[in-house]
This record gives sequence, structure tokens and C-alpha cells, in this order.
Amino acid sequence: MSFSKASCSFLRIYLIIVSCVAFHCNAADQISTLFVNASHGSGRPIPNTLFGIFFEEINHAGTGGLWAELVNNRGFEAGGTRFLSNIDPWTIVGTESSILVQTELNSCFERNKVALRIDVLCDKCPSHGVGISNPGFWGMNIVKGKKYKVVFFVRSIGALDMTVSFRKAQGGEILASSNVKGSALEVSEWKRMETTLVATASCSNSNLVLTTTQKGKLWLDQISAMPVDTFKGHGFRSDLVDMLLQLKPAFLRFPGGCFVEGKTLSNAFRWKDSVGPWEQRPGHFGDVWNYWTDDAFGYFEGLQLAEDIGAAPVWVFNNGISHTDEIDTSVIGPFVQEALDGIEFARGKATSTWGSVRASMGHPQPFNLKYVGVGNEDCGKKNYHGNYLAFYNAIRRVYPDIQIISNCDASLRPLDHPADLYDYHTYPLDARNMFSNAHVFDKTPRNGPKAFVSEYALIGEKQAKHGTLLGAVSEAGFLIGLERNSDHVVMASYAPLFVNAHDRMWNPDAIVFDNNQAYGTPSYWVQYMFRESNGATFLNSKLHNTDLNSVAASAILCHNPLNNSTYLKIKVANIGNNKVNLKISLEGFGSKIQTASTKTVLTSRNAFDENSFLDPKKITPQQSQLKSPSNEMIVIIPPVSLTVFDMIR
Repeated sequence: MSFSKASCSFLRIYLIIVSCVAFHCNAADQISTLFVNASHGSGRPIPNTLFGIFFEEINHAGTGGLWAELVNNRGFEAGGTRFLSNIDPWTIVGTESSILVQTELNSCFERNKVALRIDVLCDKCPSHGVGISNPGFWGMNIVKGKKYKVVFFVRSIGALDMTVSFRKAQGGEILASSNVKGSALEVSEWKRMETTLVATASCSNSNLVLTTTQKGKLWLDQISAMPVDTFKGHGFRSDLVDMLLQLKPAFLRFPGGCFVEGKTLSNAFRWKDSVGPWEQRPGHFGDVWNYWTDDAFGYFEGLQLAEDIGAAPVWVFNNGISHTDEIDTSVIGPFVQEALDGIEFARGKATSTWGSVRASMGHPQPFNLKYVGVGNEDCGKKNYHGNYLAFYNAIRRVYPDIQIISNCDASLRPLDHPADLYDYHTYPLDARNMFSNAHVFDKTPRNGPKAFVSEYALIGEKQAKHGTLLGAVSEAGFLIGLERNSDHVVMASYAPLFVNAHDRMWNPDAIVFDNNQAYGTPSYWVQYMFRESNGATFLNSKLHNTDLNSVAASAILCHNPLNNSTYLKIKVANIGNNKVNLKISLEGFGSKIQTASTKTVLTSRNAFDENSFLDPKKITPQQSQLKSPSNEMIVIIPPVSLTVFDMIR
């Protein structure tokens, strides 16, 4: 993008000033001053882990989103796993007199027994055949020239002659087609079939259709359709991963969130059910966010995604507690062993019990797992303290280097149990409160566990809506406080990361998508504008002649080891109704600042403006040359804005 810098080959300043919409400047022309000490040896290092991302299976973020699987309910289990059920969203192609469809519990897969039985009744079937059709997740996006791998498992009484095709949902025009055949002997028992379809036309509202003109009886199960060109061939939707890469995330926290807990433990995410061949995974109903997931985006895929984007994995596991039921500490042992097995899966040798499962999935080398979270938002529940200690002691004994994260907040009072980090979540409804949270960690003792702000966002229909400029700039003020307190706060991530526009269970979110397009909300772009803070040097700076309850500022110095250069960044966020006239005064920065220095601004005409599919770039960072850059200069900060000054010497 035109406003990005490919490398740290220059000296930049980031200054962020936030002043809440609720505040009104009495003297719009009053000059505020920011003093920055950029002298050699001043400042302190910011952790290289400070800003990362948090993925949760919410809003169809993975299923029907980041995971590129096109088929919805591919194993027919979504309607029920232990009884005959409906097959939504599959539909029948053909009339009642020509085809009969029902589920049966006779699949070849022990952990997902539901299969689909099809009785073809017509002696002379229509030329286009009869069968079943799947719309995917609100329509499949099929693109001309692209290849798609379709896999399914079939058993038949008699020979198989089946047409597999992508068709437009409206009108039925064929976009790609392939014929799959098998002799009566070949398909007398369950057999895996695979074919590759090449699209001859494009349509963003398409169906996968499997049909036959041959009378008889057959069974289908585990029908998958995936684009061939996924990110690094690992099954992730490339356009969405590219948006993650732009943020340069230091870590990836996954897979939840409430998704890990479940409303009940019977529907909690269990990692062992999410590894191994995809067709053998039982899947489960995520009862917190109310949809079925086949768990194709499982534990292994989370670890793989982290590795692919260069982020440290942060694995959150269930600690025997859901939203409604808990395992007593006296019998928590199996859950503890499950966590230990999960760590072995990630880190164990390829010859170990669970490391060998990882190796069989194509990753013989261990993943670099160094952080684990014991539960999610469970502090204060009856059994959390006892359960946590059981996990902590067992993990510390076997894996002493792993950083263990407690759910309990230690920002105001010390923990009563050992931990390496503690989890802090904040979801204010008011922009002023979001901004003031910048001071939460100002007085937190530095001799205890470090803080992990794993979930933050301004929420609510009044100010945040689906992702307003106001909400984003208030969050920028909060992030300034995290930079200032980065001797204690070592990790932070916005939540949620993704939302499918057809399933807005939670608003706002960083990235909005449907089956063929995506855009970043203003909150996404705020994270983008903070992406170079990881590993930088936090400099001492001070604001004068301004309302410190509505204005915040930070300055960081970044070093590029490739050419041994540095750059100074100043970020300024203003969510007040008036512009801010700011004098920037630099000490120890150097006598000459290059004219190549730039100013990047995130703003819009209205504080409640949002991005959308119709106008996805309405609020994005806009870069321009910084006029007359110097050690003493006056700049104008627009109302409701985040401004970044890149100062090059």
C-alpha cells in the first residue's frame, strides 16, 4: 500500500493523541507541546511480543471463513451425530418420485457415523440427473480459471457414475464439471474419490452439485471442496491471511475465547477431536456461538497458521470449566493429561506418542509452542483455583520453559497463585472509558507476573456499532497506554479478529468478509499503524498545555539490523470535535531531518463513519509528505483522527 514502509531503514516518530468526543476544546487555537527525548541511550525496549492477534471460532471466522473449505456440513453431522436428522443446508436435486434421501448411522468413520443414503428411483432420470446440492456458507465463490479439489467417500450397490459440478445458484449454469466412475466391485465398500474441477466461468453465489442418472442405491459421506491455491497449500484463505500478515503479528492466540469453554463441557472444544485426517474428525456444535463446526480448522491448523505468518502460538485449553458446569479438582486429572498431551503434540519428538500424530499430518519438526492459557475468563468460578494449580504444577514439572497464563486479573491486586502472565480483558461501551483504560497499568506493581491484554475493543451500538472511526481512535489511546506500560504489559490483541458479514454474532470486529471479499474496519487500521512497535525502543515524552484526560502521546525508536539505521515514530490520535495544534520538540534526534519524512492520517468526516463492502476504503491511512520537518515544528491534528509522523534523519 502507498502508505507503508517496506523496512526500518529510516528514523520515524509515532505520536498518538486521543481526545474523546465527549470533550470539547475551549480554545481550538491553543498550542499544545510534546517534548520527546530521542538522545542515544534514552528510553527502554518494548517487548517484541507486544502486539499480536487473537483468533476465535466466532462469527464463522474459521468455518466458512479463514478455513477455505467450501462445503457446509460436509459430513451430515450438523443436524445430529447419534440419530437420523435433517441435512441442512444440503438440498435435494430431483422430485420425490425420482429420489429418496435420508441419513443413516453406517459411515465407515467411527467418530462420525452419520452418512447420507440416496435411493435413485427413476428408470429414466432427467438428463441433468438427480442428487444433492450444497450452497456452502451463503454461496460458494467460484472463480474462472481456478482449480478446486473435490473429495468424497462413497459406497454403492452397483457401479457408480456420478457428475460433480459447480453451478450457479440462480439458473443452474454449470461453472465446472467432472465425471466420477467406479465399478460395482470398487464401490461395494466405502471408497475415497477425488477429482479436480477447473472453473470455466465465475460466480460468487454457486452450489456444489453431485448427481447421477443411474437407478440404484448409494451412500455418501465427508464431501469436501477446496480451492487448490490456499495460503502455502495449508488450507487457509489467502486474501484473509494476507490481511493478517500486514499487521506483522508477534503472536497468535487461539482457538478461543468462549469457544474453548462451551456453554456445557459436552460442547467444549477438545483438541484431540480436531487432529488427524479431516474426514475422521467428529466435529462439534459450538453452543456459545450457536453453529456447527467440523473442526477442520483444529489445533494443528492453529499451530500451522502461527508458523506460516511468523507468529508465536498461544494455545488456550479448557481447564474443566464451561459456562454452566465444572469438573471438581479432585477428578481433574484426565483434563490435565489432555493438556500435557497437547503440548507433546506441538513440541514432542516425531517418535513420541502425540508427536508422531503431528508428524503423520506432515509436520515432523516440533512447533515453537511457548505460551499456554489455562482456561478463558474462568477466574472466580468455584473450581478454577484448584484446577489451575493442578495444570500449573503438572506443566511446570514437565515443561519448565513454557509461559503459563492465568485467567485472574492482577492489575489491581497480586495473584494468590503462581503464574508467568495474567489475562486482562476490557470491552468498554463508552469511548471515554476506553481511552481512560490507558492508565489501568500505571500503578501495577512490576514484581509479579506480566500482563497479557488478550481481548480489548470498544463495543456497543451507540458508539462502536460495526466498527466506527470513534471506536478505533479511542482504542489507539488505550494502546498508547500499553506502550507506556510495556515494561509490564508484554502482549496485547484486539477481539474479535474476524466476522463473516452473514453471521454477526459479535460487533465490532477487525476484519469483515464474505465469500469473495474482505475489508478492514478502522480498528484494523489502528492495529496496522501500531505494527512496528514490537521490539522498538519506547522514548520518554511529555505533553504540556493540553487536557491529559483527553490527549495521549507516545514516541518510539526502531532499529533496523539490516543496515544499522534507526527511525523515530510519533503517533497522535484525537477524538475530540476540534483540531489540535501541536508543537513537537525533539531533543537528541539530530540536527537535520530529511524531507522524505511523512505524515499518515486515519480520519473521516464523521466520528461514526464506518467502512463497508460498498466503500471498503472510506477510512484507511492516507500518507503525505511532511512539510518542513524539523526538531521544532507545529503540526495540526485533525478532529477524531490517528496521525503518524515518520521522521527520517
